[in-house]
Amino acid sequence: MNTETDTGQPFRAGNVAVLGRPNVGKSTLVNALVGAKVSIVSPRPQTTRHRLLGIATFPEGQLLLVDTPGIHREQKRAMNRMMNRAARGAVEGVDAAVLVIEAGRWTEEDGLAYSALRASGVPVVLVVNKVDKVKDKTALLPFISEITHEREFAFVHPVSAMKSKGLEALVKNLIFLMPESEPHYAEDEITDRSERFLAGELVREQLMLRLGEELPYSTTVEIEKYELDGEMLRIAAVVWVEREGQKPIVIGKGGERLKAISTGARIGMEKLFGRKVFLETWCRVREGWSDDEAALRRFGYSD
Repeated sequence: MNTETDTGQPFRAGNVAVLGRPNVGKSTLVNALVGAKVSIVSPRPQTTRHRLLGIATFPEGQLLLVDTPGIHREQKRAMNRMMNRAARGAVEGVDAAVLVIEAGRWTEEDGLAYSALRASGVPVVLVVNKVDKVKDKTALLPFISEITHEREFAFVHPVSAMKSKGLEALVKNLIFLMPESEPHYAEDEITDRSERFLAGELVREQLMLRLGEELPYSTTVEIEKYELDGEMLRIAAVVWVEREGQKPIVIGKGGERLKAISTGARIGMEKLFGRKVFLETWCRVREGWSDDEAALRRFGYSD
C-alpha cells in the first residue's frame, strides 16, 4: 500500500483504545469500523473479556482498534480484576482513545472510564452510541452538552454502531489524530488474534446468548484441537463451568442446548473463516476457575 493517499495527503496509522463501561456497544463499534466480526457481541455485560485488536483500513489511514473489557466497579473475582487491568492497560502506548457511552445515560462507571483516559494524556474522542434508540432526538444535544461540560474531548460523535450510522465522520477524525505512518498490517488483515482464539470466542458468544442471567459468567471455553484437514477445519472445544450442578444447564435435556450452542458457533466460524467446520463440544468442571489466576492464565486471560 502506498504511504500517500489518492488526495496527496500522507497516510496515517496508529493505535486507538476503545473503552467504556460494560454493554455500551464497544465491540459492535469495533466490528462496524473493521467491517467484519472480530469481537463477539451479546446483550449481556462483560461479553468481552480480552483485549483484542481490530484492524480497520481505509484509503486515508489505518486504525488499530483495541477493544477492551468494560470497566466496572465490582471486582469480586480474579477475572473481574484482570478484566479491569486489561482495560486500563490498553491505554498504554496508544495515539488516541475512544470513550463509548450510551445515548441519554451517564453513570459512575462512565466517569471511571473517563478518568482513566484523561490520566493517560492521549486525545479522547467521545462516542455517544445507540442514538437510534433515543425516541426524542431533541434530548440528545442537551445530554451531550451536559456530558462535555468541564470534560475535555478532542471530538464528539453521536453514532449508531449497530446501524453503522455516523461512522464516516468518526473515522475521519480518528485518522486525523493518528501519526503519519506506513500501514502496520496488510489491507486484508482484520485482527492480530488467531483463528483458534476466535473459534473459542464464537463458542463463548453462543453461551452468552443461550444461557440464563448468571451462568455465562461461570463459563469459559478452551479449544483443545484446531486442525486443518484438507478443506475442513476440525475443532474440539471444551466449555468449562465452576460447579458440577452447572453442567446439566449447559448440556440441556438430551444434550439439546449444547448441540444448539455448537451449531450456532459452527455457523459463525464457517462465515468468519470461509471454510467448512467440524466442531465437537464438551462440558467439564473446574471448581472456582474464575477466581483462580493460574486457571485464568491457562484459559488465555491476561492483563
